[in-house]
Amino acid sequence: MLQSRRKISRVKGGKYTFQITDWNTHKSQLQSIREQVFIQEQDVPVELEWDGLDETARHVLAEVQCPAKQKDEKLAIGTARIIINNMQAHIGRMAVLSEWRYQGVGSRILQTCIDECLKQGVKEVVLNAQVYALPFYQKAGFETSSEQFLDAGIPHKKMIRIL
Repeated sequence: MLQSRRKISRVKGGKYTFQITDWNTHKSQLQSIREQVFIQEQDVPVELEWDGLDETARHVLAEVQCPAKQKDEKLAIGTARIIINNMQAHIGRMAVLSEWRYQGVGSRILQTCIDECLKQGVKEVVLNAQVYALPFYQKAGFETSSEQFLDAGIPHKKMIRIL
């Protein structure tokens, strides 16, 4: 089992944590976020979303402390998946719940992914970005490396970053 590691930061005045975890430890939170963002919002077919790769992947879980909740209770608000194969990693399934977007959460999730890749000795990170999100990934040092293609009916481009 992958040991969970947490980073705490403040984004726009809130107390957020970003941790590397595994599917078995936080399956319900990770699954809930992805169902809301990909299956419900973006109409990704269920059979495409659940591809059988989650159990062996590393995951990032972003949570926020909710004032109305008990002291240690957090709300899961974002996630991403990292699949490492030798010196290359693939970041995917990156999602932030709609009400938490544009507050820096996605940037911290992506940076947490990159930090984990560096710790694991990865030399190259690839991802398939939805076309509207290209500028977001470019700000993080990713470069487009393909023509546009459809994934689950959504326009994407492959991007790469050398670490």
